Amino acid sequence: MKKRNQVLWALLLTLFALPAFAGNKGDFSEIRPKLVVGIAVDQMRWDYLYRFYDEYVDNGFKRMLRDGYSFENCEINYIPSVTAIGHTSLYTGSVPSIHGIAGNSFMKNGKMAYCCGDTAVQTVGSTTKAGQMSPLNLQVTTIGDELKTATSWKSKVIGVSFKDRAAILPAGHSADAAYWFDKDAKCFITSTYYMDKLPRWVDAYNEKINKKLDINDIQYQPYGNQIVEEMAKAAIRGEKLGQRTNETDMICVSFSCPDITGHQYGTHHELTHKQYIGLDKQLEDFFNYLDATVGKGQWLAFLSADHGAANSIKQNLDHKIPAGSFSGGKTRDALNEMLAKKFSTSEKLIPELFDYKVALDREAIQRAGLKICEVKQAIKECLEKDEMVMYVVDLEKAAEAPVPSYIREKIINGYNRERSGDIQIILKPQFLSGWRNMGYGTSHGLWNSYDCHIPFVLLGWGVEHGNYKHEVHITDIAPTVCSIIHIQKPSGCIGQAVYEKN
Repeated sequence: MKKRNQVLWALLLTLFALPAFAGNKGDFSEIRPKLVVGIAVDQMRWDYLYRFYDEYVDNGFKRMLRDGYSFENCEINYIPSVTAIGHTSLYTGSVPSIHGIAGNSFMKNGKMAYCCGDTAVQTVGSTTKAGQMSPLNLQVTTIGDELKTATSWKSKVIGVSFKDRAAILPAGHSADAAYWFDKDAKCFITSTYYMDKLPRWVDAYNEKINKKLDINDIQYQPYGNQIVEEMAKAAIRGEKLGQRTNETDMICVSFSCPDITGHQYGTHHELTHKQYIGLDKQLEDFFNYLDATVGKGQWLAFLSADHGAANSIKQNLDHKIPAGSFSGGKTRDALNEMLAKKFSTSEKLIPELFDYKVALDREAIQRAGLKICEVKQAIKECLEKDEMVMYVVDLEKAAEAPVPSYIREKIINGYNRERSGDIQIILKPQFLSGWRNMGYGTSHGLWNSYDCHIPFVLLGWGVEHGNYKHEVHITDIAPTVCSIIHIQKPSGCIGQAVYEKN
């Protein structure tokens, strides 16, 4: 009897010691922050945190590194490393094989489809077709979806970006809204997936945008990031995000203009430098606004990127580093010509070559009386003769491909059976698609560190200062955030929570 009573008292003491969660409103601040802020910078290499460090202001990037927790070796663990996949993986903890976003565009039912394209919805906010977008192709949940579920859909979740895919995919299926910039109308728009009419605060902010500027004076200059930051502040103000009693909201903000500038001018151009110096000041202003509006210590932010970027081909060659340009279009045409001669057929067997992947037309192969395996073998033998190609992998047999395990895992994670094509091309380092602006522009999409080493920094509620030197992955970001705010991981998540307080 005495032993039984001791066990009973131990159980009671344990129950009383447990923290009070959702049922106890008085302890709400111990469960979740008032606002979760996701910040993605399109094409931000990890080293940009430090390359311009001496020129940064005190409370932008420096505040994150000084007061936050930085994971110094966060890697993208799939290919291709492109915008739509990066934003999706950031907020789902998943990879293309599972979440379904296999590229900015990918094969769907035998044809190329844009990642967010949806003709069943219409534009809200302009007369263009730029609003025919939704998360239709996303097959898993996001942080925002799980937050809304955890709070019985009382939380508000909003995405804001210059690019449609960078607003829509992070916010998820059940988001209250996603807003992106219509380059023709020069205003922020959305689609009927979310609403039938823009809120008054969006109309009011759109009136403040300088529409007299040429689009290049917007997207290649700090002003492009400025209007995104101001739109994010307008959303927080207009929807009272993080300002409602005992509710946690989320805003997903993506700054796209560094990517647009980087593609055209490269990683070391003065306009790229200017983008980051301007963005740093905008982050300082944004953090100050969050402190004043939501409350210092009441919001949790995480910073990352969808991908990095290679140094330009011309820059590498100028400094005696091997490099070269790969043309997907020319390679596709050359392969089709080779196949036509080899198999004496007029059929076009390769309709697309995208993201360094060859897509086969199975119906055309069947009409030509050929076998898939013999067509694949012919393509493989031809590509392996190209001096810039390192490996050629049959995606259906990727698990047994004779390539380094590090690369093999990225191939497997990036392969979606229904959407990714058939053959993966792995180029030698510094070889990439694109030869823009006399060779000083750049691109991304490969397995290498310049494309895949990205920032991951936590700041604010529940976060202590520190850093972690060992490798973590982009897929670890979503479960880490979910762990901190006590919600379930997204449905396709393969990552692990990697932040622990000292």
